[in-house]
Amino acid sequence: MKYKIAMLPGDGIGKDVMDAAQIVLNAIDLNAEYIYGDMGWEFWKKEGNPLPDRTIEMLKETDCALFGAITSKPKDEAQKELPEYLKGSVEYFSPIVKLRQLFDLYANVRPCKAYEGNPLNYRDDIDIIIFRENTEGLYSGVEFYPVPDGVRKAIEIHPKMSRFKEVPSDEMAISLRIFTKKGCHRIVKKAFEYAREYKRKSVTVVEKPNVIRETSGMMIGEARKIAKENLGIEFKEANVDAMAMWLVKNPQKYDIIVTSNLFGDIISDLAAQLVGGLGFAYSGNIGDKYAIFEPTHGSAPKYAGKYVVNPTAMLLSVKMMVDWLGEKKIAEKIENAVAKTIKDGRVRTYDMGGNSTTLEMAEEVVRNMD
Repeated sequence: MKYKIAMLPGDGIGKDVMDAAQIVLNAIDLNAEYIYGDMGWEFWKKEGNPLPDRTIEMLKETDCALFGAITSKPKDEAQKELPEYLKGSVEYFSPIVKLRQLFDLYANVRPCKAYEGNPLNYRDDIDIIIFRENTEGLYSGVEFYPVPDGVRKAIEIHPKMSRFKEVPSDEMAISLRIFTKKGCHRIVKKAFEYAREYKRKSVTVVEKPNVIRETSGMMIGEARKIAKENLGIEFKEANVDAMAMWLVKNPQKYDIIVTSNLFGDIISDLAAQLVGGLGFAYSGNIGDKYAIFEPTHGSAPKYAGKYVVNPTAMLLSVKMMVDWLGEKKIAEKIENAVAKTIKDGRVRTYDMGGNSTTLEMAEEVVRNMD
């Protein structure tokens, strides 16, 4: 079978790490065609659309995608960089969030594993997988400013809105945290399925039901139902604030963590720092029929084109993508080579105390695959 894989470098260091990924992809025995697509800040500035329709149509013809990084700026700053004829007629949106919703990539899976020999590890015994719900919650994009009269009237029936009664609509902003039972159920189910397939011992659901009672309560309720169907896997619950403390104190006690969109974004960055930082943090946006794999770092414009950043997160994203395609032996080969490269320490980028380039790191991984 020949795979069709979309390559979306984005901008900033996204192009640097994508070049590193291509070095590894060219070296593995994977029957694939790589199709590059337009996505990023330059297309926002030129076309008023950071995710052109032609790219979306291209993705529909592929098996999965590999994504680099993308620049994102606040609404007012984004408007200033548009050509005059587009200013005020379009609003910036996050391309990766739109892709997650468009292709229903509801599971954001973020492994945080410490590789032996990494001088940036907090501990060497950390191996956590975070399952973050990827299409709902505060990232749903349902926001209001100023608050329309219809929205205001609809929520003023709630008794706790009385304290905001005198606040003018143009001095109030509302973001909706939307949960559905379906969304809660399937992300927790995905976490337990992974635990069973990869023989993981525990699943911890992380929320804040003592304060955010309805939405977090829904997630906890669905998690408890699924836990009863998986009695061989230990089930734990934790409040998100306490979880942040416990991850720093005893990260080796956690195996799989499952949580909602914003909490998952925060907790996974914390966990990434425990294993070396965002240079080692990778993820898969996974649905039932499609997936997009990406390092979780940003575009770091000041380093763009210098090829000095750590490509490990991108190379592990490649490993995760290949594994999702069913090529598990190739995926294992890539991860073993990454682990050997880190352990040997002969080739290291600046963040690990070395002076090797992004591409030299990828080339060393290829040598270690042999």
